[in-house]
Amino acid sequence: MNAFKSIKTCYKGLLSLSVTLLFINILPNHSLAQSKTVNDVSQSWTSLNSIIRFNKHWGIIADAHIRRTNFLADPNFYFLRTGVQYWVNEHLMLTAGIGKMWVAPTTPNWEHFAEENRIYQQVLLTNKMGKIGMVQRIRNEQRWIEKITNDQFTGDYKFSNRIRYLLAFNILIFKNPRYPSLSLSDELMVQFGKEIIYNTFDQNRLFLGVRQPISKTLNFDFGYMLGYQQKATGYQYDRIHTLRCFFYYTPDLRKKKI
Repeated sequence: MNAFKSIKTCYKGLLSLSVTLLFINILPNHSLAQSKTVNDVSQSWTSLNSIIRFNKHWGIIADAHIRRTNFLADPNFYFLRTGVQYWVNEHLMLTAGIGKMWVAPTTPNWEHFAEENRIYQQVLLTNKMGKIGMVQRIRNEQRWIEKITNDQFTGDYKFSNRIRYLLAFNILIFKNPRYPSLSLSDELMVQFGKEIIYNTFDQNRLFLGVRQPISKTLNFDFGYMLGYQQKATGYQYDRIHTLRCFFYYTPDLRKKKI
C-alpha cells in the first residue's frame, strides 16, 4: 500500500509539472493576435525496440519505428535509432547513440520527406515494489531538423536540444507471468534552441495499455496513447490519438555461471 501511494504521488507530481509547463507556455501566446487552436489527429505507431546485452556492463540498443497518420492511411515518420548501453548495476543504465528520422510532408501534394538527425544521451533507472515495476528515464537529444521550402530541399537545418522525462509503471494483475499486465506511462518533453521561440514545451505523451510476454526475450505492449504537441507558432496544438503497439526484444548473451 505504501508503495502504491508513493507511485501515485510521483505520478501526480509529473502530471502537475506537465500542466504547469503547458500553462506557462500558453499564457504568452494570448498576447498575440492569434488565438489558441487545437487540431485532433489520429495515428498508429508500431516499433521494435531491442536491447542486446553482451556482458556485465556492455550492450547495444537498436530501434525501428513506423508512425502513420489518419490511422493507417498516410505516412508520418520512419525512425531508426541505435546506441551503446552501459550497466552501472542491474537497476541503473547509461546510454549514448544516434538516430535518423524521415518525416513525411504535411502540406498537400508535397512529396519530399524531411530528414532529422539526432545524437542522444540517457539515464534509465528501474525499480520494483511488490507487483509494480517502475522505470524512470531522462533522455537528452540534440536534433538537426531539415528545412524544406516549396517542396524543395534547402540544405538548412533547425537545431533544438530536447529533454525528455519518462515515468512508466508495469502492474502485475495475474499470478501467472504469461498473462498480460497493465502498462501506464507519461513522458514530458521540453526543448531549447535559437529558433525555439514559442514552443519550449514540445509535447506530452500519456499511455495506457497492456503488456503481453511472448517469450523470455520478447514481449509487446498495446494500447492508447494521448499526445499533446505544441507547434512552432505557439498558438497551434495537435491533440494526437494514437493506437500504439511496441515490441521489445531483450536477449541476454552473457555466459551463464555454472
